[in-house]
Amino acid sequence: MNKKFSVLIKNKITKFNKTILVENDKSISHRALLIASQCIGPSNLKGVLESEDVKNTIICLKKLGVKILKKNKKYIVYGNGLRSFRKPHKNLLYVGNSGTLARMLIALVATHPNLKVKVSGDNSLNKRDMKRIIEPLSKIGCTFYPRDKTTLPLTIEGTSMPLAQKHTETLGSAQVKSAILLAAINTHGITTVEEKKISRNHTENLLTAIKASIKVKKIKKNNLISLRGQENLSNFNLEIHGDPSSAAPFIVLTLLTAGSKLLIKNVNCNPTRIGFIKILKKMNANIRIKNLKKKSGEHVGNIFVKSGSLKPISCPKELVSSAIDEFPLLFIIASVIKGVCKFSGINELRHKESDRIKSIEIGLNQIGIKTKSTIDSLKIFGNPNIKIKKTLEVYPKNDHRIAVSYVILGLLLEGKIKIHNCETINTSFPRFLKINSQSWRKI
Repeated sequence: MNKKFSVLIKNKITKFNKTILVENDKSISHRALLIASQCIGPSNLKGVLESEDVKNTIICLKKLGVKILKKNKKYIVYGNGLRSFRKPHKNLLYVGNSGTLARMLIALVATHPNLKVKVSGDNSLNKRDMKRIIEPLSKIGCTFYPRDKTTLPLTIEGTSMPLAQKHTETLGSAQVKSAILLAAINTHGITTVEEKKISRNHTENLLTAIKASIKVKKIKKNNLISLRGQENLSNFNLEIHGDPSSAAPFIVLTLLTAGSKLLIKNVNCNPTRIGFIKILKKMNANIRIKNLKKKSGEHVGNIFVKSGSLKPISCPKELVSSAIDEFPLLFIIASVIKGVCKFSGINELRHKESDRIKSIEIGLNQIGIKTKSTIDSLKIFGNPNIKIKKTLEVYPKNDHRIAVSYVILGLLLEGKIKIHNCETINTSFPRFLKINSQSWRKI
């Protein structure tokens, strides 16, 4: 992690008309690197996000014996084929703040014979429950030590004979689903995942694009995913485009800053990632996706946004999983518009880098916004006339989404907000503050 620093925001943003690019997709960057490590031969990856989380993915793969070079703005991953990881130095892998990396890397290690590795994260990640992957990976034959522990650090002993299983995913967690699928590519036979709550499908898209033996069937509202494992994977070329989660803060600024317009170019518009936009449209937001094209199995387009009056919403539960990372920003919107917004079925937010419901609720209450919450819901009583009377100090607790959300709140309101530990933003969006400084105003 970079050196700690804070951001003090003193002034409300003024109207703008801009065209920007945002950081490339973090979810796809992780998946592309991990899958390429199991392919045969060099894979060329253009547009890999160079954030703290993704850098840790590269470091871990190198420690496991995977050669990775950067050349002409591309990363070349020299895969050695299935189950080809080697014993790392000191048998230790550090995954930083990334739950995505932790769960998916553990899944790959779990299916490597004669590999026993300790995986550890930062203080925040080490508090997050890993039971949701320990259970399915134990079913296929992997062993975790200590046996009664469900948080990192954990030691993972890979199995020489992983067993294909039938899994049911009820959490709407793309991390859990992807972990099972990555374990499945190294497992003999057919692994199935019945997906009860649909989550982002980048893993399925990439495996399909490289012609892995994967099938996705729609059964009523569920997905049934089947993958035949231990079949060699061919190396591939991939270009990664803008992260919709990184576009989201600027969409919010534009919508709520009168007289503003914004064009965000080359953004991944995968249908499982744009629930945020669908929710905003239900709130009367002026947002359009232009020049939509399919590239490497993903939808890519330009997002045009224009400011306007938003109405409160009772958020549809079916859109929760496709907007899961953007809910802190939706909470910010709800706090500064007229009316009451209700968000239900959002229990997953309590299991992220922080309890994101609590983290936002505390700050909003401090500036006079009324809220009511349960274990899986939040009701926000918006006030478009709210002003920060004394400096609001925020501690994001190593949660990049919370830090970004409070920066946006500070730019929307009169008054001062001081956000501590802003170095955590580098885990997903290293250029966030720079884009703000260059495109709008200096923070």
